[in-house]
Amino acid sequence: MIVTLDVCAAIHVLMRGEKELKFVNSLTTADFVIAPETYISELCNTLWKYANAKILSADECEQYIEDGMGLVDEFVDSKEIWKEAFHESVKNKHSVYDIFYAITARRNNALLLTNDNALAKICKKLSIRCLY
Repeated sequence: MIVTLDVCAAIHVLMRGEKELKFVNSLTTADFVIAPETYISELCNTLWKYANAKILSADECEQYIEDGMGLVDEFVDSKEIWKEAFHESVKNKHSVYDIFYAITARRNNALLLTNDNALAKICKKLSIRCLY
C-alpha cells in the first residue's frame, strides 16, 4: 500500500496528537510513503509558528522538521502536478497547497492521511481514498 502523508497528519504523529495511533498504524503498514515537495515548506512553516509563539524552541522545531521529513520515502516534484492541482483547486474552491496532496494520492492510487476535514470531503468527492 502507498500512503500520501500531509502535514496535518504528520504533526499528529510527530507531536503525539489525538490521532497519532491511527496515522502511525497506516504509516507502519505502508510499503511506501510519498508527499508533494510542498510538504517540506508547509512543515517548516507550521513549526515556525510553534517557535514564533514560543511553544517550542527553534531547536525542538528543527528536530521535528527533520523527523517529519524522515516520515516520507519520496517527494513528488510539484512541477509534474501543479496544473492538475491548480485546476482541481479552482473547481473545488480549496487551497492549492492542500490539493497537491490529493493529486499526489490520486496519481499513485495512494491512501491520503490527513487531519483536514475539508480536504477529506474533497477526496471523497474525487474518489480518492482518505484516512481522516
